[in-house]
Amino acid sequence: MPEGEGVTDLPTVLLERSGVVALAKPFGLATQAPAGFPSVESWLRDRLPAGAYLGVPHRLDRAVSGVLLMATTPRAARQLSRQFERRQVTKTYVAIVAPGAAFSPVAGALVEWRDRIAKCPDAAAAAVVGLEDPAGREGVTWVRTLGEVAPGRWLLELAPLTGRMHQLRVQAAARGMPVVGDTLYGGPALAEGSDPDHRRRPITLHALSIRFRDPDSAEELVVTAALPSFWPAAAAPLLPGD
Repeated sequence: MPEGEGVTDLPTVLLERSGVVALAKPFGLATQAPAGFPSVESWLRDRLPAGAYLGVPHRLDRAVSGVLLMATTPRAARQLSRQFERRQVTKTYVAIVAPGAAFSPVAGALVEWRDRIAKCPDAAAAAVVGLEDPAGREGVTWVRTLGEVAPGRWLLELAPLTGRMHQLRVQAAARGMPVVGDTLYGGPALAEGSDPDHRRRPITLHALSIRFRDPDSAEELVVTAALPSFWPAAAAPLLPGD
C-alpha cells in the first residue's frame, strides 16, 4: 500500500524536546502498523538517524486525529509510560455526536461516564458489558457539553481517566449519541472519505490537547492540535481553553 493511501494529510511536529516528539496525527493513519504499511511510527522513523531509538508510549485509533506523543530516547519513553500508568497525563478530546430524538443535551452540563468495557471476541471493536463479564474493565470519562454545531449535532469535551479500547466511541454510542462519522458504532456517515475500510475514514473525534511533564525538567507542558479541515467552522469558537 503506498504511503498515505486513505489519508488526507501526514503528521506534523508540534513539539520536540527532552526526547519527546508531539505530533498532530491525521485521521486514517495508524499509530503503528506492520512493516511496509504506513503509520506514524514509520513516518517518524524515516526522519530519524538510522538505528535511532523510537518508543511508542501513546496511541490513537487510526480513525482519530489529534495530538500523539512519541519518544526518541529510552528515558523519555519510560517517563511518559510512567505518567500514563499513574494517570498523571491529562488528555482532552472533542467530539461531535448525534444524539437520538430522546436526548436533550444541555450546553455546559458536566457528567461522568463510568462503564465496564470489553473487547469484542474476534473483532476490532469493543462494547459496554455487565458487571458479571470477566473481560470487562472499568472505563471512566468526564464529559462536558459545549454546544450545538448544527441541527442535531452537539460538540462534547471528553477527558478520559482510563484508556480502554475505543473507550470514548463506545461510551458515546452506548448512550445513544454516537460520534458522527463513526459507522462502526452506529454513527451517521460523513460525506468525506469513501475508503471501504472504516478505520481509514474520518470520524469527528479529535485529541485536542495533552498535558504532561517534561521527562528531564518535570515542567508541565500542554500541546494542542488544530481541528481537521473537514470539521464544521461552528466548532472552533466552542473549543475549551487550556
